[in-house]
Amino acid sequence: MKYKPGKLKPDPRSTIGIEEEYMLVDPQTGDLIRKVHRSLMPAMRKKLGDRVSTELLQSQVEVGTPVCNSIQQARDELGYLRTTVSEVARDHDLAIIAASTHPFAEPRDQAITHKQRYEVLAREMQAVVRRLLISGMHVHVGVEDDDLRIDLMNQASYILPHLLALSTSSPFWKGEDTGLMSYRMSVWNGMPRTGMPHRFGSYSDYQRHVDVLVSAGVIQDATEIWWDLRPSARYDTIEMRISDLCTTLEDTLCIAAIYQCWLHMLFRLRTANQEWRIYPNMLIDENRWRAHRYGIDQGLIDFGIGKVVDFSQLLEEMLVLIHEDASEAGCLDEVSHARKIIRRGTSAHRQLAVFNESLEHGDDHKTAMKKVVNWLIAETMQF
Repeated sequence: MKYKPGKLKPDPRSTIGIEEEYMLVDPQTGDLIRKVHRSLMPAMRKKLGDRVSTELLQSQVEVGTPVCNSIQQARDELGYLRTTVSEVARDHDLAIIAASTHPFAEPRDQAITHKQRYEVLAREMQAVVRRLLISGMHVHVGVEDDDLRIDLMNQASYILPHLLALSTSSPFWKGEDTGLMSYRMSVWNGMPRTGMPHRFGSYSDYQRHVDVLVSAGVIQDATEIWWDLRPSARYDTIEMRISDLCTTLEDTLCIAAIYQCWLHMLFRLRTANQEWRIYPNMLIDENRWRAHRYGIDQGLIDFGIGKVVDFSQLLEEMLVLIHEDASEAGCLDEVSHARKIIRRGTSAHRQLAVFNESLEHGDDHKTAMKKVVNWLIAETMQF
């Protein structure tokens, strides 16, 4: 069943929310902290309330903006969150970094947060969870109608590899240059119920499948479905989860704005009784791998012509498609920032450059890794 627009046409451009997961590091050594001081989270919650929360590991902290009516509001909120979390961390002799992997930390050294949900997850997933020393960024776009959420989710899967490619920030793992621009994806792929979302004919169709897993006792609820794109179980939103955590605030806002405008472009098509072509996951997964491996460097497949196309060309085509939506939303500058990402590279490129330049200047491996962390600390707060 396809969504049929009626008299009320909920606009998916209207609200947006962004979640980010930061890592807590010792600024002297650059390493992740093992266990958080018991006063840290209460101090953060005193200033930020429910906009800050614990994560799976004690060395992580998650923030989430309130519901925002524009990218400009999201900019203000996220800037305040980064600043406040950083200030409280500094009061505890810590610093924060925004990246999807730490350059050299050992997962086995990390302590799980004392929370029943996390402890159950660790017991059930075993070694898979013990490797989850990764951070992500999630973008929620409000879509009130249940069936419209599913319809847009089905079509929006196409753009997910493009968003991953623009956001890559995890080239290192346990002190090694992995050769991948988003090693986070290699870790995350070990979890169940991840990857590209399945296609459903309606919201009730989706809910029936969720109910099977819940009734079987495999999951507690839909929050344990961790696809790259999903209907949020808590909000009337479509939640994008594929992207790495961007180190700079500007990159975060760019990714969020492109995603939001892409959904609205699909909505415009739908209200005109048109739709974006839905490609098989087999094809999209190939682009997902290319983004995971190469980021923006080696292009993605243009399924229409059956060829790998330079990412800069694909980006220009994307920007043309969403120009009307970005103009109406007042976020042309944010989506156009993607051109700057192409020119100067993603966080992954820049981390690798810091590391390799350090080695070229005669530093040893440990010193070069520490310089990457120093760069991440500074760049996280550049806005």
